[in-house]
Amino acid sequence: MAINLAICTLLILLSYLLGSIPTGYLAGHYLKGIDIREHGSGSTGATNVLRTVGKSAAIAVLAIDLFKGWLAIILINLVYDLAPTDFLPENWHFWLITGAALSAIIGHSKSIWLNFTGGKSVATTLGILIVMNPLVALGTVASFGIILSISRIVSLSSIAGAIAVNILMLALNQPLPYSIFAAIAGVYVILRHKTNIQRLLAGIEPKIGQAS
Repeated sequence: MAINLAICTLLILLSYLLGSIPTGYLAGHYLKGIDIREHGSGSTGATNVLRTVGKSAAIAVLAIDLFKGWLAIILINLVYDLAPTDFLPENWHFWLITGAALSAIIGHSKSIWLNFTGGKSVATTLGILIVMNPLVALGTVASFGIILSISRIVSLSSIAGAIAVNILMLALNQPLPYSIFAAIAGVYVILRHKTNIQRLLAGIEPKIGQAS
């Protein structure tokens, strides 16, 4: 049991470190010589990279941040696929995935390399969902895209996606640990958009193409 717990702890810590890779910060630092946290919204996510560094950098940051979440969960599945059947209890699988997923999104927004600052964890969460259930991921992207096409406001679209993922998890009868992840991650992503919500209520949240 102690060995099993140690392995789980190590995998969850690895997921945090993957999430912590400061992609947006590195893009700003190496491409423009800036600390992106001091520009725009202060986030290290792809949206702020788009506004402060450029389109190509934003696409790269989005892809890598998504990949971080995807890889964190793939590693858990690989451990279960390659290890002996008694290496970890099978009934821990979904719970370990959930722990690693939460650790990765916290890593993205509270990076150890950036004094526990970072992005809003939207892309990393999507990468996680692609492994958990592609249909949930697709539905979440669809809800994001619909709201974005109507409002042209990324933050509002991200909040809509955070709500949609919970509905989709329940509608598709996903395992309890996944539904718990969706609930916690959804609330966490919305809380990370606190200042955006304040600007939305004040009617001053910038749309795509506008300066923040």
